[in-house]
Amino acid sequence: MRCLFLVLLMAAASVGTAAERPNILFFLVDDMGIGDTSVPFFYQDDQPQKIPLNDLYRTPNMAKLAANGRLFTNAYSYSVCSPTRVSLITGQSAPRHRVTTWTHPKESSVDTGLVKTANVKSPPGWRITGVDRSLPLLPRLMKQAGYRTLFAGKAHFGPDDTPSGDPRNLGFDLNIAGFGGGGPGSYWGKYNYSANHRTGAHVWDVPGLEKYHGSDTFLTEAITLEMNQAIEDSVTANEPFFAYMSHYAVHAPWQYPDARFSANYPQLKGQGLAFATLVEGMDQSLGDMLARLDELGVAEDTLVIFFSDNGSAWSTNGPYRDKKGSRYEGGVRVPLIVAWAKPDPQNPLQQRLAIPVNSVEHDIVTCVDMMPTLLKIGGAKLPEDAVIDGHDITPSFTGTPGPHRPQEFLVHFPHRHRNTLFSSYRADAWKIIYSYASQQWELYNLEDDPFERANLAKQRPELALSLAKKLIQRLDSQQAMYPVDVRDAKAVKPNLKTL
Repeated sequence: MRCLFLVLLMAAASVGTAAERPNILFFLVDDMGIGDTSVPFFYQDDQPQKIPLNDLYRTPNMAKLAANGRLFTNAYSYSVCSPTRVSLITGQSAPRHRVTTWTHPKESSVDTGLVKTANVKSPPGWRITGVDRSLPLLPRLMKQAGYRTLFAGKAHFGPDDTPSGDPRNLGFDLNIAGFGGGGPGSYWGKYNYSANHRTGAHVWDVPGLEKYHGSDTFLTEAITLEMNQAIEDSVTANEPFFAYMSHYAVHAPWQYPDARFSANYPQLKGQGLAFATLVEGMDQSLGDMLARLDELGVAEDTLVIFFSDNGSAWSTNGPYRDKKGSRYEGGVRVPLIVAWAKPDPQNPLQQRLAIPVNSVEHDIVTCVDMMPTLLKIGGAKLPEDAVIDGHDITPSFTGTPGPHRPQEFLVHFPHRHRNTLFSSYRADAWKIIYSYASQQWELYNLEDDPFERANLAKQRPELALSLAKKLIQRLDSQQAMYPVDVRDAKAVKPNLKTL
């Protein structure tokens, strides 16, 4: 009898622990810009402004999520994937954690960002090996707080020849299909999610999904099925879950359309059709996961955060200038939605984190803020000596008048991509950009000129100088690695004399 009482007491304690904190579904999309959806993210005078892309793409589940929660119009990630992904789990800025460009899928000896101009070249000391595992990491801290930590999809935290290539070495209990690569070889199960059929190579092979090999199962659906099962296992075990659902979609290759959605786009063909079906397939995954949470009876207890790791790679990140890899807003402006999977004002968890439905937030928030915010929500604690740059933005989730973080965002990209060797700094409405190769400055007022058409560096020299000095100060305070002089390998800071 005494043993039975102890068992019942332990079970009751377990139930109480699970109910004290929400489940968290962090739904991360790859290379998705704010125009790659039917949901408008561009606002003027507090009103949504539809662009033509919003009428092309079909994302009804994103629309439902936004109606159930809060949409953010000034959310930022870095201009390429790995810097954002490392910031998401470290809470540190890219200049500080030094994974300042994307890492190679397999080999940590390959410098993916190497570039050399007539005067400067990329720094040799960036973290080519990926995330520093000695740092306090989000999944590890959530696990210590009692969460079952689940990972599915694109990892890209570091190359496969380092421990950072496997999410399980970073604190995740489970890794579904994640490896060091930044994209899949193929989205089609028929080709085993490999590029071997067209390239003869296996560098981009997605691991761990052999049960779907040779089938017509699209990669997006496969990892959704697997993550839904992992969530069910957590619910059955009465353990709160932190599910990091990191889609490979909508990253290239855009070769094969998802047949489930092709008929919805009779006006498209080729890569355009493939991309549109990737978008809708991603949205279907969101809907399938929300439905499964409801079936399991935990939707009211599950917080959903929808985010992207950089601007669109498919087309210009409309309506903003340029796209992924760019120094302009198109490279860094991303969609963010926060909502409970099933709003219920009577739910105690939702009362503690009351997200206003069908609401909009215009303050600046960034990828660097996600770790401290999720730790706060999950009741996890940072070590006292931890160095982070992010801010807890839960007040922004609940609509508390702000701002709740400095209204600024620093980007440092001393590598090559669509744009090469640049730093940028947004402070409130103003944004300054420096290009190291040309030593040229750009200054934009994003409130009056959100599409960055009018460079005001010459017209507003005093303001430009002030912001340029702040840019350098922020870079120095975060211990940024500057490009180096090709002659003597000394660090080359932005040149204030060219203003």
